[in-house]
Amino acid sequence: MTDQATGAHHPQPRARNGGPSSASVEHVTGAQSLIRSLEEVGADTVFGIPGGAILPAYDPMMDSTRVRHILVRHEQGAGHAAEGYAQATGKVGVCMATSGPGATNLVTPIADAHMDSVPMVAITGQVASAAIGTDAFQEADICGITMPITKHNFLVTKAEDIPRIIAEAFHIASTGRPGPVLVDIAKDALQARTTFSWPPVQDLPGYRPVTKPHAKQIREAAKLISQARRPVLYVGGGVIKAGATAELKVLAELTGAPVTTTLMALGAFPDTHPLHVGMPGMHGSVTAVTALQKADLIVALGARFDDRVTGKLESFAPHAKVVHADIDPAEIGKNRIADVPIVGDAREVLADLVQAVQAEHTEGHVGEAAASGYSAWWKDLDRWRETYPLGYDQPANGTLAPQQVIQRIGQLAPEGTVFAAGVGQHQMWAAHFIDYEKPATWLNSGGAGTMGYAVPAAMGAKAGRPDRTVWAIDGDGCFQMTNQELTTCALNNIPIKVAIINNGALGMVRQWQTLFYNQRYSNTVLHAGQEPEGAPSGGTRVPDFVKLAEAMGCVALRCESPDELDAVIAKANAVNDRPVVVDFIVHEDAQVWPMVAAGTSNDEVMAARDVRPDFGDSADD
Repeated sequence: MTDQATGAHHPQPRARNGGPSSASVEHVTGAQSLIRSLEEVGADTVFGIPGGAILPAYDPMMDSTRVRHILVRHEQGAGHAAEGYAQATGKVGVCMATSGPGATNLVTPIADAHMDSVPMVAITGQVASAAIGTDAFQEADICGITMPITKHNFLVTKAEDIPRIIAEAFHIASTGRPGPVLVDIAKDALQARTTFSWPPVQDLPGYRPVTKPHAKQIREAAKLISQARRPVLYVGGGVIKAGATAELKVLAELTGAPVTTTLMALGAFPDTHPLHVGMPGMHGSVTAVTALQKADLIVALGARFDDRVTGKLESFAPHAKVVHADIDPAEIGKNRIADVPIVGDAREVLADLVQAVQAEHTEGHVGEAAASGYSAWWKDLDRWRETYPLGYDQPANGTLAPQQVIQRIGQLAPEGTVFAAGVGQHQMWAAHFIDYEKPATWLNSGGAGTMGYAVPAAMGAKAGRPDRTVWAIDGDGCFQMTNQELTTCALNNIPIKVAIINNGALGMVRQWQTLFYNQRYSNTVLHAGQEPEGAPSGGTRVPDFVKLAEAMGCVALRCESPDELDAVIAKANAVNDRPVVVDFIVHEDAQVWPMVAAGTSNDEVMAARDVRPDFGDSADD
């Protein structure tokens, strides 16, 4: 069985004694039933930490030959690792924690997965059913807490319900718009005796995701594309979730329309393709931001018109009609009214759109602009692309430019490398200065913006794709939130590589303080404090990331000069039996450009500090 949304293969149950699997009944505990259910839905990796309420499940886990458990050092790490695993493999990520604080430590990654539509099942232990609601030791109403941030959640108090609910949880997480599902299981349900048979009968009468788009809406969209003069394909992460990147390329090349890929969609369309105009949004390329502003038609595919893309919403793309295709009907019209709303799976939408556009061409219903491949539109786009390319300045004092570090990591990485980023300046530089040619090679926290995402997400990605090189691009602020998972990596043969872009500050917040708070750097300098005796010149190193990484079983390197950059990266790439951490000491005043200041119109995009692009009146014709 294969889930449509993720492409993940869920093995069918294996028949016993030559008979049908549904006829075989095992007498087991609820905990054994849980592990057997995980085996049957195809969960091969679980990230978690045991504790009192979930402990019954850990005993039969020890006997499973089909489920690998990875003991993390913090439940947040388990959740982000499950996300990274899911994003890199297309399968459902699984994390596990005990009740109370164990469960609440999963809240951040659950919220993160909800914002970014990541298929994940979080399994938590709960106090015994008779004690629920009594403020028992390590009790927390995790179902109530996570209700707003899960696609669905379950409280299980009967052992016989476990197989059905696990099957339903994985189905819900991976179909339609993917997302996190919580399964909270009372301790007595794990301890009780029950029977196990597979497959269970699922009971989800209200869950019917619409995947096939309406033919009339597809035809209307094709007509608009064929008559537009300045169309833009605005591609979101839903295209990657649906496995629709091949269909996207066909549509783009068929129409000749420019393509912009959001932060969550990098790799959905090759960065180096001539039709690609970059990433839109607050720190998007000038060409991508301006293309959307000047467009007369936006075809939004698996994207949600979030505030980081639109800027000041009422001034966003004022002359554009909108075709909005999404698997989630709640997203259509939520922020921007759609002239042609299309509910459906992105792969099916794109496949049908290709046929409909081809029909428009065959029947001769094509405007002059479309017939020319939008040549006048591309004249403007190419002028902006040539005039305002992405770039950066080398520091005058000879120190490392963070953009150069990230760019060289991308250029020297083996083909197929997966990159996971934390949140902040380094995230934006990694989005801009590494070329993403294929899907599932860029992992980041887009909607929630979770610092500390990179290291555990990279760990999950490497656990799921051991054949791939995995680099975590992290900031020194982000790294100090979840770096303990390097111990997990070292002890479980998960050799990720971590680049710490170390500017000694919370860089993105510092940038805002530079631009908007009169350079008053309140609580953003990470190495502030009295200089310890014997500290290296140029500032304190507390912690010393090289010593810290070595203490956690990693190979640790430091790079401070452009002259040694390539050699250090090559040395890191050559180590494949242990995690590698490289402390790149970079210039503290580097900033992320282009930029649209929060709350302002995308028309106010700045190509660099104090550099306002000149688009000319002809672009508005």
